[in-house]
Amino acid sequence: MSSNKLGLFSIVLLGINAIVGTGIFLLPNQAYAEVGVTSIGVIVFDAFLVISIALCFAEMGGMYKSNGGPYVYAKDAFGDFVGFEVGIMKWAIMIIAWAAMAMGFPTALGAVWAPAQNPVVQKIIAISILVLLGIMNIMGVKISKIMNNIVTTGKLIPLILFVTIGIFFIKGENFVNPVSESGEVVLKGTFGSAALLIFYAFTGFESIGVAAGDMDNAKKNVPLAICIVLILVAIIYILIQVNSIGILGASLATTSTPVATAAEKFLGKWAGAMVTAGTLISIGGINIASSFLTPRAGVAMSDEHQLPSIISKRNSKDVPYVAVIISVVLTA
Repeated sequence: MSSNKLGLFSIVLLGINAIVGTGIFLLPNQAYAEVGVTSIGVIVFDAFLVISIALCFAEMGGMYKSNGGPYVYAKDAFGDFVGFEVGIMKWAIMIIAWAAMAMGFPTALGAVWAPAQNPVVQKIIAISILVLLGIMNIMGVKISKIMNNIVTTGKLIPLILFVTIGIFFIKGENFVNPVSESGEVVLKGTFGSAALLIFYAFTGFESIGVAAGDMDNAKKNVPLAICIVLILVAIIYILIQVNSIGILGASLATTSTPVATAAEKFLGKWAGAMVTAGTLISIGGINIASSFLTPRAGVAMSDEHQLPSIISKRNSKDVPYVAVIISVVLTA
Protein backbone atom coordinates (compact mmCIF):
# COMPACT_ATOMS: atom_id res chain seq x y z
CA MET A 1 0.00 0.00 0.00
CA SER A 2 1.35 3.43 -0.92
CA SER A 3 2.01 5.85 1.96
CA ASN A 4 0.36 8.51 -0.22
CA LYS A 5 -2.91 6.57 -0.27
CA LEU A 6 -5.52 5.95 2.42
CA GLY A 7 -5.90 2.30 3.45
CA LEU A 8 -9.16 0.74 4.69
CA PHE A 9 -8.52 1.66 8.34
CA SER A 10 -7.81 5.29 7.48
CA ILE A 11 -10.84 5.45 5.14
CA VAL A 12 -13.07 4.16 7.97
CA LEU A 13 -11.68 6.78 10.36
CA LEU A 14 -12.12 9.48 7.67
CA GLY A 15 -15.75 8.40 7.25
CA ILE A 16 -16.39 8.48 11.00
CA ASN A 17 -14.71 11.88 11.12
CA ALA A 18 -16.95 13.16 8.32
CA ILE A 19 -20.13 11.98 10.09
CA VAL A 20 -19.56 12.31 13.84
CA GLY A 21 -19.48 16.05 14.44
CA THR A 22 -21.21 18.23 17.01
CA GLY A 23 -24.60 16.67 16.23
CA ILE A 24 -24.45 13.63 18.47
CA PHE A 25 -23.00 15.68 21.35
CA LEU A 26 -25.90 18.14 21.21
CA LEU A 27 -28.92 16.44 19.58
CA PRO A 28 -29.97 13.79 22.19
CA ASN A 29 -31.81 16.42 24.24
CA GLN A 30 -33.63 17.87 21.21
CA ALA A 31 -34.71 14.42 20.01
CA TYR A 32 -35.95 13.56 23.52
CA ALA A 33 -37.88 16.84 23.74
CA GLU A 34 -39.58 15.96 20.45
CA VAL A 35 -40.74 12.39 21.14
CA GLY A 36 -39.36 11.29 24.50
CA VAL A 37 -38.24 7.67 24.87
CA THR A 38 -39.37 7.00 21.29
CA SER A 39 -36.27 8.97 20.22
CA ILE A 40 -34.34 5.68 20.53
CA GLY A 41 -36.64 4.21 17.88
CA VAL A 42 -36.17 7.33 15.76
CA ILE A 43 -32.40 6.78 15.70
CA VAL A 44 -32.91 3.12 14.74
CA PHE A 45 -35.29 4.22 11.96
CA ASP A 46 -32.83 6.83 10.66
CA ALA A 47 -30.00 4.31 10.83
CA PHE A 48 -31.90 1.87 8.58
CA LEU A 49 -32.89 4.72 6.26
CA VAL A 50 -29.34 6.04 5.95
CA ILE A 51 -27.84 2.55 5.59
CA SER A 52 -30.28 1.90 2.71
CA ILE A 53 -29.06 5.05 0.97
CA ALA A 54 -25.44 4.26 1.85
CA LEU A 55 -25.70 0.82 0.23
CA CYS A 56 -26.45 2.57 -3.07
CA PHE A 57 -23.31 4.68 -2.62
CA ALA A 58 -21.37 1.55 -1.64
CA GLU A 59 -22.45 -0.24 -4.81
CA MET A 60 -21.47 2.73 -6.97
CA GLY A 61 -18.23 3.18 -5.01
CA GLY A 62 -17.28 -0.37 -5.98
CA MET A 63 -17.33 0.61 -9.64
CA TYR A 64 -14.92 3.55 -9.56
CA LYS A 65 -11.42 4.34 -8.35
CA SER A 66 -11.34 8.02 -9.34
CA ASN A 67 -12.23 11.15 -7.36
CA GLY A 68 -15.72 12.59 -7.60
CA GLY A 69 -18.18 10.30 -5.87
CA PRO A 70 -21.75 11.46 -6.69
CA TYR A 71 -20.45 13.63 -9.56
CA VAL A 72 -18.88 10.70 -11.40
CA TYR A 73 -21.90 8.46 -10.78
CA ALA A 74 -24.35 11.07 -12.13
CA LYS A 75 -22.14 11.96 -15.11
CA ASP A 76 -21.83 8.35 -16.25
CA ALA A 77 -25.52 7.60 -15.71
CA PHE A 78 -27.15 10.78 -17.08
CA GLY A 79 -24.52 12.56 -19.16
CA ASP A 80 -22.25 15.59 -18.94
CA PHE A 81 -24.92 18.23 -18.19
CA VAL A 82 -26.45 16.46 -15.19
CA GLY A 83 -22.96 15.44 -14.06
CA PHE A 84 -21.81 19.06 -14.15
CA GLU A 85 -24.84 20.20 -12.14
CA VAL A 86 -24.28 17.54 -9.49
CA GLY A 87 -20.52 18.15 -9.40
CA ILE A 88 -20.61 21.94 -9.10
CA MET A 89 -23.37 21.78 -6.46
CA LYS A 90 -21.46 19.12 -4.52
CA TRP A 91 -18.31 21.25 -4.47
CA ALA A 92 -20.29 24.36 -3.50
CA ILE A 93 -22.14 22.55 -0.71
CA MET A 94 -18.91 21.09 0.66
CA ILE A 95 -17.32 24.56 0.69
CA ILE A 96 -20.34 26.05 2.49
CA ALA A 97 -20.41 23.17 4.98
CA TRP A 98 -16.68 23.53 5.66
CA ALA A 99 -17.17 27.26 6.28
CA ALA A 100 -19.91 26.47 8.80
CA MET A 101 -17.68 23.93 10.58
CA ALA A 102 -14.74 26.35 10.63
CA MET A 103 -16.97 28.92 12.36
CA GLY A 104 -18.37 26.17 14.57
CA PHE A 105 -15.03 25.65 16.31
CA PRO A 106 -14.62 29.18 17.78
CA THR A 107 -18.35 29.22 18.54
CA ALA A 108 -17.97 26.08 20.67
CA LEU A 109 -14.67 27.33 22.07
CA GLY A 110 -16.49 30.45 23.29
CA ALA A 111 -18.27 28.32 25.91
CA VAL A 112 -14.97 27.67 27.70
CA TRP A 113 -12.86 30.62 26.53
CA ALA A 114 -14.71 33.96 26.65
CA PRO A 115 -12.56 35.90 24.08
CA ALA A 116 -13.72 33.45 21.40
CA GLN A 117 -17.21 34.94 21.71
CA ASN A 118 -15.98 38.12 20.01
CA PRO A 119 -17.04 38.02 16.31
CA VAL A 120 -13.66 39.35 15.12
CA VAL A 121 -11.76 36.76 17.15
CA GLN A 122 -14.10 34.05 15.83
CA LYS A 123 -13.30 34.94 12.23
CA ILE A 124 -9.56 35.11 12.92
CA ILE A 125 -9.66 31.63 14.49
CA ALA A 126 -11.82 30.22 11.68
CA ILE A 127 -9.61 31.57 8.89
CA SER A 128 -6.49 30.42 10.75
CA ILE A 129 -7.96 26.91 10.87
CA LEU A 130 -8.63 27.00 7.11
CA VAL A 131 -5.13 28.22 6.25
CA LEU A 132 -3.38 25.73 8.56
CA LEU A 133 -5.42 22.80 7.24
CA GLY A 134 -4.79 23.95 3.68
CA ILE A 135 -1.03 23.97 4.32
CA MET A 136 -1.25 20.57 6.01
CA ASN A 137 -3.03 19.14 2.96
CA ILE A 138 -0.52 20.59 0.52
CA MET A 139 2.29 18.92 2.52
CA GLY A 140 0.94 15.50 1.55
CA VAL A 141 -1.74 12.86 2.03
CA LYS A 142 0.41 11.05 4.61
CA ILE A 143 0.28 14.00 7.04
CA SER A 144 -3.48 14.42 6.52
CA LYS A 145 -3.92 10.69 7.12
CA ILE A 146 -1.97 10.77 10.39
CA MET A 147 -3.81 13.85 11.67
CA ASN A 148 -7.19 12.41 10.69
CA ASN A 149 -6.44 9.13 12.48
CA ILE A 150 -5.27 10.88 15.66
CA VAL A 151 -8.20 13.31 15.84
CA THR A 152 -10.82 10.67 15.05
CA THR A 153 -9.45 8.47 17.84
CA GLY A 154 -9.49 11.50 20.15
CA LYS A 155 -13.16 12.24 19.46
CA LEU A 156 -14.20 8.59 19.83
CA ILE A 157 -12.51 8.00 23.21
CA PRO A 158 -14.94 10.16 25.28
CA LEU A 159 -17.93 8.71 23.41
CA ILE A 160 -16.78 5.12 23.90
CA LEU A 161 -16.10 5.77 27.61
CA PHE A 162 -19.53 7.36 27.91
CA VAL A 163 -21.41 4.40 26.41
CA THR A 164 -19.34 1.65 28.09
CA ILE A 165 -19.25 3.11 31.62
CA GLY A 166 -22.54 5.01 31.54
CA ILE A 167 -24.54 1.85 30.87
CA PHE A 168 -23.93 0.82 34.52
CA PHE A 169 -25.62 4.02 35.79
CA ILE A 170 -28.84 3.70 33.79
CA LYS A 171 -32.08 3.81 35.80
CA GLY A 172 -34.97 1.81 34.36
CA GLU A 173 -37.60 4.24 35.70
CA ASN A 174 -36.21 6.95 33.40
CA PHE A 175 -37.53 5.14 30.33
CA VAL A 176 -40.97 6.72 30.60
CA ASN A 177 -42.08 9.84 28.77
CA PRO A 178 -42.18 13.09 30.79
CA VAL A 179 -45.63 14.03 32.08
CA SER A 180 -47.17 17.24 33.36
CA GLU A 181 -48.75 17.69 36.79
CA SER A 182 -52.10 16.72 35.27
CA GLY A 183 -50.63 13.43 34.05
CA GLU A 184 -50.42 14.32 30.35
CA VAL A 185 -47.38 13.35 28.31
CA VAL A 186 -45.29 16.46 27.55
CA LEU A 187 -43.84 16.19 24.05
CA LYS A 188 -43.51 18.95 21.46
CA GLY A 189 -42.94 17.05 18.23
CA THR A 190 -43.77 14.05 16.08
CA PHE A 191 -41.85 10.98 14.96
CA GLY A 192 -41.32 12.62 11.56
CA SER A 193 -39.93 15.88 12.95
CA ALA A 194 -37.58 13.97 15.25
CA ALA A 195 -36.43 11.72 12.38
CA LEU A 196 -35.61 14.80 10.27
CA LEU A 197 -33.66 16.28 13.19
CA ILE A 198 -31.60 13.14 13.85
CA PHE A 199 -30.99 12.53 10.13
CA TYR A 200 -28.56 15.47 10.20
CA ALA A 201 -26.29 13.56 12.61
CA PHE A 202 -25.87 10.77 10.01
CA THR A 203 -24.93 12.95 7.04
CA GLY A 204 -21.39 12.95 5.67
CA PHE A 205 -21.05 9.34 4.50
CA GLU A 206 -21.87 10.43 0.93
CA SER A 207 -18.56 12.29 0.74
CA ILE A 208 -16.35 9.25 1.35
CA GLY A 209 -16.20 8.34 -2.34
CA VAL A 210 -15.29 11.90 -3.38
CA ALA A 211 -11.61 11.22 -2.61
CA ALA A 212 -11.51 7.67 -4.05
CA GLY A 213 -8.55 8.62 -6.25
CA ASP A 214 -6.43 9.08 -3.11
CA MET A 215 -7.51 5.76 -1.59
CA ASP A 216 -5.77 2.42 -1.88
CA ASN A 217 -7.79 -0.26 -3.74
CA ALA A 218 -10.79 2.11 -3.85
CA LYS A 219 -13.14 -0.27 -5.65
CA LYS A 220 -12.92 -2.69 -2.73
CA ASN A 221 -12.25 -0.38 0.21
CA VAL A 222 -14.75 2.46 -0.45
CA PRO A 223 -17.92 0.30 -0.35
CA LEU A 224 -16.57 -1.75 2.57
CA ALA A 225 -15.67 1.40 4.50
CA ILE A 226 -19.10 2.98 3.91
CA CYS A 227 -20.83 -0.11 5.36
CA ILE A 228 -18.48 -0.38 8.35
CA VAL A 229 -18.73 3.34 9.13
CA LEU A 230 -22.54 3.46 9.09
CA ILE A 231 -22.91 0.36 11.26
CA LEU A 232 -20.41 1.65 13.84
CA VAL A 233 -21.92 5.14 13.90
CA ALA A 234 -25.47 3.76 14.26
CA ILE A 235 -24.45 1.58 17.22
CA ILE A 236 -22.69 4.49 18.95
CA TYR A 237 -25.64 6.86 18.38
CA ILE A 238 -28.20 4.36 19.73
CA LEU A 239 -26.11 3.67 22.85
CA ILE A 240 -25.56 7.40 23.45
CA GLN A 241 -29.32 8.05 23.36
CA VAL A 242 -30.07 5.07 25.62
CA ASN A 243 -27.46 6.22 28.15
CA SER A 244 -28.57 9.86 28.02
CA ILE A 245 -32.18 8.93 28.73
CA GLY A 246 -31.31 6.29 31.33
CA ILE A 247 -29.04 8.66 33.27
CA LEU A 248 -30.83 12.02 32.97
CA GLY A 249 -34.48 11.01 32.53
CA ALA A 250 -36.90 13.90 31.97
CA SER A 251 -34.16 16.48 32.64
CA LEU A 252 -32.58 15.45 29.32
CA ALA A 253 -35.10 17.66 27.51
CA THR A 254 -33.86 20.82 29.22
CA THR A 255 -30.05 20.45 29.15
CA SER A 256 -28.17 22.07 26.27
CA THR A 257 -25.14 19.77 26.64
CA PRO A 258 -26.71 16.32 27.17
CA VAL A 259 -23.67 14.05 26.82
CA ALA A 260 -21.42 16.27 28.95
CA THR A 261 -24.14 16.68 31.61
CA ALA A 262 -24.82 12.94 31.78
CA ALA A 263 -21.09 12.11 31.97
CA GLU A 264 -20.61 14.66 34.74
CA LYS A 265 -23.49 13.12 36.68
CA PHE A 266 -21.95 9.66 36.96
CA LEU A 267 -18.19 10.41 36.73
CA GLY A 268 -17.84 13.92 38.09
CA LYS A 269 -16.81 17.27 36.65
CA TRP A 270 -13.67 15.91 34.99
CA ALA A 271 -15.87 13.72 32.77
CA GLY A 272 -17.97 16.70 31.73
CA ALA A 273 -14.76 18.56 30.86
CA MET A 274 -13.54 15.51 28.89
CA VAL A 275 -16.74 15.43 26.82
CA THR A 276 -16.54 19.19 26.24
CA ALA A 277 -12.98 18.68 25.00
CA GLY A 278 -14.28 15.81 22.87
CA THR A 279 -16.82 18.19 21.32
CA LEU A 280 -14.05 20.61 20.32
CA ILE A 281 -11.92 17.76 18.99
CA SER A 282 -14.96 16.51 17.08
CA ILE A 283 -15.47 19.87 15.37
CA GLY A 284 -11.75 20.04 14.66
CA GLY A 285 -11.91 16.54 13.23
CA ILE A 286 -14.76 17.29 10.87
CA ASN A 287 -12.75 20.31 9.68
CA ILE A 288 -9.81 18.00 8.91
CA ALA A 289 -12.11 15.65 6.98
CA SER A 290 -13.60 18.61 5.08
CA SER A 291 -10.16 19.99 4.24
CA PHE A 292 -9.23 16.65 2.65
CA LEU A 293 -12.51 15.88 0.86
CA THR A 294 -13.63 19.33 -0.37
CA PRO A 295 -10.79 20.01 -2.87
CA ARG A 296 -11.23 16.55 -4.42
CA ALA A 297 -14.75 17.51 -5.57
CA GLY A 298 -13.23 20.18 -7.82
CA VAL A 299 -10.39 17.88 -8.93
CA ALA A 300 -12.87 15.30 -10.22
CA MET A 301 -14.54 17.87 -12.50
CA SER A 302 -11.16 19.12 -13.71
CA ASP A 303 -10.06 15.56 -14.50
CA GLU A 304 -13.18 15.18 -16.64
CA HIS A 305 -12.44 18.49 -18.45
CA GLN A 306 -15.56 20.21 -17.10
CA LEU A 307 -13.43 22.72 -15.19
CA PRO A 308 -10.01 24.19 -16.12
CA SER A 309 -7.27 21.53 -16.06
CA ILE A 310 -5.09 23.65 -13.75
CA ILE A 311 -7.45 22.85 -10.87
CA SER A 312 -6.28 19.23 -10.80
CA LYS A 313 -2.57 20.10 -11.04
CA ARG A 314 -0.60 18.12 -8.43
CA ASN A 315 2.67 18.84 -6.61
CA SER A 316 5.57 16.48 -5.87
CA LYS A 317 3.52 14.96 -3.00
CA ASP A 318 0.75 14.06 -5.50
CA VAL A 319 -1.57 16.61 -3.86
CA PRO A 320 -3.95 18.73 -6.00
CA TYR A 321 -2.57 21.90 -4.44
CA VAL A 322 -4.41 24.33 -6.75
CA ALA A 323 -7.77 22.79 -5.80
CA VAL A 324 -6.75 23.00 -2.12
CA ILE A 325 -5.88 26.69 -2.42
CA ILE A 326 -9.11 27.50 -4.29
CA SER A 327 -11.20 25.59 -1.76
CA VAL A 328 -9.53 27.35 1.20
CA VAL A 329 -9.97 30.81 -0.35
CA LEU A 330 -13.64 30.25 -1.26
CA THR A 331 -14.38 28.76 2.17
CA ALA A 332 -12.72 31.73 3.89
